[in-house]
Amino acid sequence: MGRITEDLIRRNAEHNECVIFSLEELSLHQQEIEKLEHIDKWCRDLKILYLQNNLIGKIENVSKLKKLEYLNLALNNIEKIENLEGCEGLAKLDLTVNFIGELSSVKTLQCNIHLKELFLMGNPCADFDGYREFVVATLPQLKWLDGKEIERSERIQALQNYPVVEQQVREQENAYCLRRAKDKEEAQRKLEEQQYKEDRRKRRDPGFDGCWYTDIHTAPPSSSETIDHFQAPETQEEEYNKKKLNESEDDLEFWNKPSLYTPESRLETLRHVEKQRKDQEKLSEKKKNVKPARTLITEDGKALNVNEPKLDFSLKDDEERNQIIVDLAVYRYMDTSLIEVDVQPTYVRVMVKGKPFQLVLPAEVKPDSSSAKRSQTTGHLVICMPKVGDRITRGGSADPTPVKATSNSPREQAKERSKQAEKLEVDPSKYSYPDVTTIVQEKSHRPRRLASEHKALPSEEDTYFEDNPEVPPLI
Repeated sequence: MGRITEDLIRRNAEHNECVIFSLEELSLHQQEIEKLEHIDKWCRDLKILYLQNNLIGKIENVSKLKKLEYLNLALNNIEKIENLEGCEGLAKLDLTVNFIGELSSVKTLQCNIHLKELFLMGNPCADFDGYREFVVATLPQLKWLDGKEIERSERIQALQNYPVVEQQVREQENAYCLRRAKDKEEAQRKLEEQQYKEDRRKRRDPGFDGCWYTDIHTAPPSSSETIDHFQAPETQEEEYNKKKLNESEDDLEFWNKPSLYTPESRLETLRHVEKQRKDQEKLSEKKKNVKPARTLITEDGKALNVNEPKLDFSLKDDEERNQIIVDLAVYRYMDTSLIEVDVQPTYVRVMVKGKPFQLVLPAEVKPDSSSAKRSQTTGHLVICMPKVGDRITRGGSADPTPVKATSNSPREQAKERSKQAEKLEVDPSKYSYPDVTTIVQEKSHRPRRLASEHKALPSEEDTYFEDNPEVPPLI
């Protein structure tokens, strides 16, 4: 059963930013609503209200909508026009294809002085003799009836024949009400019979619940028990298929069974469709296979290459630094807390949002010395894993010293690695610290002019030299 809730109204009020108290237009069609409620309290400013194609059986809880101008209640289960006197601004009312048999109930619309359009086609009352004349004479403010304009001559003629037409309408109303009472009794009887059959069926056959149960033996089962153990699921599956076939036959019988078009038949159809949907959901849940966990390591201990998150990656063997580098293109804006890295001697595993990425390494690495960093610009995850084994020297030759697995502390291991590593030689005689106290006295600076004059002094052997003090020195 569909009901009008605040959440339902807010979902259909997106055009008004989900604000319902100032809502002017609301569409609640095809929601399987069976009762009209809450709208007059939550949406006082409504001007247009769409409620077509539901299962509403009575017009109620709309009398406080003073600003309502258009009300659409087509394709519902309404049998009488009522409770619309408070809708002072109502100008258009659509009651197409309902079950209105009391045509005299249109008199309640005389208070709606602004009502201009009325639709009653598809109702039992529309088949009454004198139907149109009765409505035209009863509602003088009406301008259109069932999409056809009411002319002045038609209204005058309807008013003249009103006493006779009213009598005919009342007689047809009474006959319809009697038939309708019988239909209700028949529908109630069928409903009780159907409920009784379902109860008997449940007591006789609890039904297959979709699970195959087997007994748990404390002792090893015998050969006959083993055979029964493997045959039980097949037998239960056959019974389940048989029951499903019976249900499909019942469904086909339901749709092929002739029935009257009444509010009860519409409700019965809805209940049947709901039951089918629920059964289908249960069946899908029971048949839903749980996805098995992906195999990362085989039974014999061999690691497999797995890339469930489907990420791009690159594997680089850095011989210069004697390490293996894995560059994994993790999503750029994903939170780092969703990434878990596990480095093993022969493989590396990265869990990205619960999905495993596993890569078998070409050489054995040291998990304790490995590091994982993530780029802040690209989001890539870079895992550096030092290799275990020979170390490549600068001259191109390999150091044959094997790496022994000892129980030394990490500090001692680091000292051993520093001893084994090649060191560059530096000549101590060519390297010295400057003496701060002799920095200024290390070199005497003389004026440039004096130095130049000293260089320009002639030798005493030059006999032709004449020293003229007015001549500037050569530079």
